[in-house]
Amino acid sequence: MMDKSLLQQQVLARLADDLAQVEQAARTAHETATHEENIAENKYDTLGLEAAYLATGQARRAQALREAMAAWRQFRPPAYAAAQGLQLGALVCLVDADEQQQWLFLGPTGGGISLLSGEQRVQVITREAPLGRALLGKVEGDEVVLQIGAVRQLFEVLQVY
Repeated sequence: MMDKSLLQQQVLARLADDLAQVEQAARTAHETATHEENIAENKYDTLGLEAAYLATGQARRAQALREAMAAWRQFRPPAYAAAQGLQLGALVCLVDADEQQQWLFLGPTGGGISLLSGEQRVQVITREAPLGRALLGKVEGDEVVLQIGAVRQLFEVLQVY
């Protein structure tokens, strides 16, 4: 069985790595924006301005990552209760029509982060994702239909932790 707390630690480590990269990029953009060689000499000389916009965007991204890390630090994934069905914190195995299995961890933020539990890949999804919304309240054995545009996907909930 997979350990949710170990998966949570992986998410936090990944977010911390991302934050370090974004903070470095923000520092570089800020240095570029404020460097004396990049003072605009005419209205077409926009390197400093562009770097300032980039630094602002990187600072916003850094703040979003800090908030995501805070959410994951406070997060206590509950044990699965079939009476409530799938909720935030569920670790679920889906199987599609081709018998392909995928493991998903329904987290508070960080959708798209890919984790490893032993040899098994686990994808973080959020309640805001179409599949995350479709999973809420489901139990083992339920079918999940996901319709995105003209594409219709069918999954079965195989296991939940």
